[in-house]
Amino acid sequence: MTREKIDKQFIAMTLPNLLTILRMVLTPLFAICLINHSYKNAFWIFVVAGLSDGLDGFIARVFRQKSELGAYLDPIADKLLISTAFIILAVVQFIPSWLTVIVISRDVLILFGVALLFITNHFIEIKPSFSSKITTVAQLLTIFAVLLKPYISKVEVVHPPLFMFAAVMTILSGFQYIYKWLKILQNASST
Repeated sequence: MTREKIDKQFIAMTLPNLLTILRMVLTPLFAICLINHSYKNAFWIFVVAGLSDGLDGFIARVFRQKSELGAYLDPIADKLLISTAFIILAVVQFIPSWLTVIVISRDVLILFGVALLFITNHFIEIKPSFSSKITTVAQLLTIFAVLLKPYISKVEVVHPPLFMFAAVMTILSGFQYIYKWLKILQNASST
């Protein structure tokens, strides 16, 4: 395969990639609504962003529109939306700050780990693990439940268990990434 073909394949603008870009564009709008205490608008923007996340993955799988660009963009869009939501919701005291620290620390750890592997010429396939997918779902559900409060006040009852579930899954998946990276580095040093 020629370099030109690879470049064209990488930058292919598929429908899933466009939906992922839409999610990235919606994130600042979502943040502005949260900052301005427009929680109902923030809720609906978050719902649209969440639906676009599920839809882009579905379309990519069913219509075989997976791309290398999508493999990079999708987790970036997820991290952007989730990090933005957790930071602002912690500032307005809707989510405990300790949970936000755990979520952001894991994301920084992942970024550091990928950068370290890249710097040491250890290339890995961008593919989320099962626990990482569960973590993302737990974090999105937590945000959704918090944003649902203006509509259903009794939803607050599920907040503490959701906070704990999101924290545990975030920590577990963080340790799983560390283990995976150490194994890659150890195997590379033994060869």
